[in-house]
Amino acid sequence: MANTPVSIPRPLVRTNQWSIVLSVLASWLTGEAWILAIPLLAGIMGLLFGYNPIMRAAKLFLRKNPADYIPEDWEQQQFNQVIAVACLALGLISFLLGWTAAGYVFTAMVALSAFVAILGFCIGCLIRFQLNQYKYRKSYKA
Repeated sequence: MANTPVSIPRPLVRTNQWSIVLSVLASWLTGEAWILAIPLLAGIMGLLFGYNPIMRAAKLFLRKNPADYIPEDWEQQQFNQVIAVACLALGLISFLLGWTAAGYVFTAMVALSAFVAILGFCIGCLIRFQLNQYKYRKSYKA
């Protein structure tokens, strides 16, 4: 029996990405840093428990069978989520400590990369690919 790759329907991934972008924009416009905790906690829950409440809620609105949508690789999405959680956490902590410039830098990075991913280019995928290439080259030379 072959192992089938685990995937996530693209609309669920897009919903998660939009939640990041909109939360960052809302926190910037209102000055309320706690708004960043929404995608941050959802991302942490997804990483630790495999349950992202934002994606679970979005799943209720899928019109087709989840397998009928374009699949996104689960492992790649976990890698991307680690980066997003780190940037959101660092941004939130920075804002709470009064380090406004650092808060804007970290939240801008995560919002920009999520928005660019919505448009079709995955920065996390590029990072993971380059990391895997580096590991391969390093093991090949050894």
